[in-house]
Amino acid sequence: MYVLVCPCILDPSLRARGITDEEALSRFMKVRARCETLRIEMVPLPCPEAIHLGRDREPGTFLERLDTPAFTALLDRLEEEVQALIAVRGPPLCIVGVNSSPTCGVDRTYYGGDPPKRPGPGVWLARFPEIPVFDVTSFGRYRVYLAAPLFSEGERVYNRLIRDQLVRAGQEVHLPQEIGDDLSSRDLGTTRAIFSENLAALCESDLVVAVIDGADADSGTAWEIGFAYARGIPVIALRTDFRLVGADERVNLMLEQSAVVVTDRESLIRHLPSPLGPSSDPGEGAGVCSTL
Repeated sequence: MYVLVCPCILDPSLRARGITDEEALSRFMKVRARCETLRIEMVPLPCPEAIHLGRDREPGTFLERLDTPAFTALLDRLEEEVQALIAVRGPPLCIVGVNSSPTCGVDRTYYGGDPPKRPGPGVWLARFPEIPVFDVTSFGRYRVYLAAPLFSEGERVYNRLIRDQLVRAGQEVHLPQEIGDDLSSRDLGTTRAIFSENLAALCESDLVVAVIDGADADSGTAWEIGFAYARGIPVIALRTDFRLVGADERVNLMLEQSAVVVTDRESLIRHLPSPLGPSSDPGEGAGVCSTL
């Protein structure tokens, strides 16, 4: 398995002068960590901007510096090289791009004009419409906290089923029942340790998947959803229960308004930023994934 990545993800010095901050470096590191975790090879695309303008270059839009016949000819040549690589190796899982780049943007790019930032891919990644494309931020979201009731055998079996499906889709999953949170007979020290470990995993997660079936959602799950929402961690809530709590509400409105609610496991997987399965952001088209 391999992914094509914009080369600055592996070598940030390829970016234009002064645009790489600590947040960008952190996003690049998360992409590399996910590929290492999943044992996915990262194959860098050529950087047409660095080839055309050099490494030490000022930032600029496509129209300012790259809207030339010479640059178009360079893209033609580089596209042939990449297509030749794909013909030998087979299709990649996806391309990982960098939003706002005039060449490697995913769903927004510094194109130039008024306004200078426009929706749509950069001119380089636009050459590969048949390959799913992820922005670095979305691709780096792979650590999932699975919040769910875990008090009966049926609940625990169902949680493991969801966990396994998430893992197959390329996610790293924290499942509370696997750290001892499955016994009624526990002392105060044990409960504090379980709380601390789950809280740490929740704080480090990129995404929360929550099971909210039942006449009312499990109280612990509801707490975890609220905590995640307050910290800006996206929540996908799975409710297969067909009962409604109101004419326009499937579940408690505070939970429903703080999460993307899906009604089956297939829809859950489609909402994941995953290179190993169908992927789309809530409200976005399939095949392009930016920030969940």
